Amino acid sequence: MHDVVVTGVGIVSCAGEGVEAHLAALTAGAPPKTNGDLFPPYQVHPVAPLEFDRQIPKKSDQRQMEPWQKLGVYAAGLTLDAAGVKEDAELKSRMHLIVAAGGGERDYAVDGQILTGLRDAADPGVFLNERLMNDIRPTLFLAQLSNLLAGNISIVHGVTGASRTFMGEEACGIDAIRIAHGRISAGQADIILVGGSYNAERADVLLIHEMGGYLWKKPFASVWDRPASGGGFILGSGASFIMLESREHAVKRGAQAMARLTAVSSDRSRRKPGSVREALAKAWSTIGASPSATVFSGATGVAGITEEERDALAKLAPQARIHALGDLIGHTIEAQTTAGIALAAAQIQQGTTGEAVVTTVGHCRGEGALRLVKA
Repeated sequence: MHDVVVTGVGIVSCAGEGVEAHLAALTAGAPPKTNGDLFPPYQVHPVAPLEFDRQIPKKSDQRQMEPWQKLGVYAAGLTLDAAGVKEDAELKSRMHLIVAAGGGERDYAVDGQILTGLRDAADPGVFLNERLMNDIRPTLFLAQLSNLLAGNISIVHGVTGASRTFMGEEACGIDAIRIAHGRISAGQADIILVGGSYNAERADVLLIHEMGGYLWKKPFASVWDRPASGGGFILGSGASFIMLESREHAVKRGAQAMARLTAVSSDRSRRKPGSVREALAKAWSTIGASPSATVFSGATGVAGITEEERDALAKLAPQARIHALGDLIGHTIEAQTTAGIALAAAQIQQGTTGEAVVTTVGHCRGEGALRLVKA
């Protein structure tokens, strides 16, 4: 078995660009940056302004990407820079890529035109087929394909090894890490770029989550305090990627390891009272975490599951300092797990902590945890 180390991270969110900005925000404990004017009464954590030219130099590439793709490609570029491999074409040609992604973004203008036209169409079926064939780009159909993010990372940054795209909300974020860790640990890959991105500033995703009763509609409150008032999450725009390598590969190319990823546990319990508490206890035991590990929690603020995670952590890590990622960057769905790893690895590298655990409890399904220690 091979040690798996983190050799680079890249993150963008409402807290800014890069781990330094995020660690500063974490330390300051400043009020999170939210915007309640875009889609009242709902708040979102809008991503900080970015100079996309720095990581996506071609305007033509930028034009064909929707925001979630640009955020992901940008964060992937930051990670390649941090890992010191941006200019190594040979290494990137065999670098594996794993992306946790949603279903892409809608074309609102076309959606609106079709829905308006259907009202007066003599034959709605024929009208719909004609508009779908003529108005929507053939490669995208009703929404952008999830694997376009991986494709654009390959095009823009030249990462052309094996590529995999996982879908499945928060659960796919931690599973992407689990698969990457497993492959490197088993010697099936030397280096893998893994992460995800999310654009929260979209009416369609707010509608989807509100239909499930998951959104927080009141003035900002901490993730841990929301369940008492009904619960819910505030979505956040952002992206996060990490570079995972075998220790041997990192040493051979002279790369400095930020932290070592020792174990990843993910599962999908049948949700019922107590199931999240049991799932986290099982995951904690599986990864071998200590009671004093610093915790970076992906808790949503949704009622029921958030209280169970808080209770579980109080028993499993009574001596731990617990950071709620949702209070810092909002809930970034597929990108939440890698965001936690980025901050945990950076703190370990700084010497702020010697052991960290990142938890993931999906708002609908999926539970898990992973452990990082000094490299």
